[in-house]
Amino acid sequence: MDRFRGDLLVSGGRVVDPAEGRDERADVLVVDGRVQAVGPELRPPPGCPRLDATGMVVAPGFIDAHVHLREPGGEHRETIASGTAAAAAGGICACVAMPNTRPAPDSVEHLVLVEERVRRTAAVRVYLLGCITLERAGRQLAPLAALAQAGAVGFSDDGDPVEDPALMAAALAHARRLGRPVAPHEEDRTLAAGGCMHAGAVARRLGVAGMDPLAEERMIARDLDLVRQTGGPLHVAHVSTAAGVAMIRAARAEGLPVTAEVTPHHLTLTDAAVAQLGTNAKMNPPLRTDADVEALRQGLAEGVISVIATDHAPHTVADKSLPLPHAPFGVVGLETAIGLTWTCLVHTGVLDVRAAVDCWARHPAAIFGLPGGRLAPGAPGDVTVIDPEREWTVDPAAFRSQARNTPFAGWRLKGKAVATIVGGTIVHRQP
Repeated sequence: MDRFRGDLLVSGGRVVDPAEGRDERADVLVVDGRVQAVGPELRPPPGCPRLDATGMVVAPGFIDAHVHLREPGGEHRETIASGTAAAAAGGICACVAMPNTRPAPDSVEHLVLVEERVRRTAAVRVYLLGCITLERAGRQLAPLAALAQAGAVGFSDDGDPVEDPALMAAALAHARRLGRPVAPHEEDRTLAAGGCMHAGAVARRLGVAGMDPLAEERMIARDLDLVRQTGGPLHVAHVSTAAGVAMIRAARAEGLPVTAEVTPHHLTLTDAAVAQLGTNAKMNPPLRTDADVEALRQGLAEGVISVIATDHAPHTVADKSLPLPHAPFGVVGLETAIGLTWTCLVHTGVLDVRAAVDCWARHPAAIFGLPGGRLAPGAPGDVTVIDPEREWTVDPAAFRSQARNTPFAGWRLKGKAVATIVGGTIVHRQP
């Protein structure tokens, strides 16, 4: 990522950096890719470019902790280049990439293969999760220590659960020693098998098999018990149920090393959207009920859930055109995330601006041990600049992602990233 070493003065914006206790009108000066100073009326070195951020929110670079870039093996759906271009367009300075690629990063060799492609083609920073198990098959532990040494920032078999509790316990024990979180796919497949949406009235009306929320809740409960036994750090990915939030709340009150994330679509939509939008509202975990959405928002407001992440999951139009039971799970989210956060959470009072910045910057950086998340001198010069009042309409045809599978097409949003800065380099600027 040496190419992200620019000089830039971001001037006159509202700098919101909770990690540094800052919420004030100020300038941010980046020199040679790193923050040199933050304060009023800074003097840049001669020839330093300037970005006028008057009226904007200037935040530490946003980090999406759950992104599927598909490459290698799924380039017909997304590539590292197209996925990170989408991230840049959406105000995301760094992505944590999920390991469900072909080959999966279950060895140092496979991890390095992805790292080399990232270095060549990524438009923003990309951090990699290594697999929990070989080939994500749930039978044998991957070489977690070697993966961590090679740069993996955590471990996941996302998309596939680790069904063997002994294997999961071993992974958590290793994770404790390595200082890396485990972010499993929390699903009991015996309860979810064959389902394509939340098990409830909408699924019955549509005549399709549902996915019992117990499928997620039982695995969360099991893994929380394993954390109690091992002390290993657990990051609960894309929590979707009220009961899941309650269990995470209780675990954190016990002092267990447990964190959690929630997606914008689980915060804004219910299973009713499947009847209206079909496969573009099909994801795993599925959209749930109004009560679940309210519990997720409450958990986020309390800090029980500390991260918002997109679970950006691109698919082709052909695949998403299959009948609901046969179409793949997943929606794209990189280019709508900030708009949804401001429209549905900040402007409605669920979160204030500082809490929203924490969910997108400080907390994901802390959980995965990343160098960003704050605008302190010496920190990476990653900055997300947001116009909180800018209104815009979601148009999938304009996405930088190769995929168009969004449930938010046509939504009118208020709040948009207008500049994405990585290491002092403007990687995207909104006209």
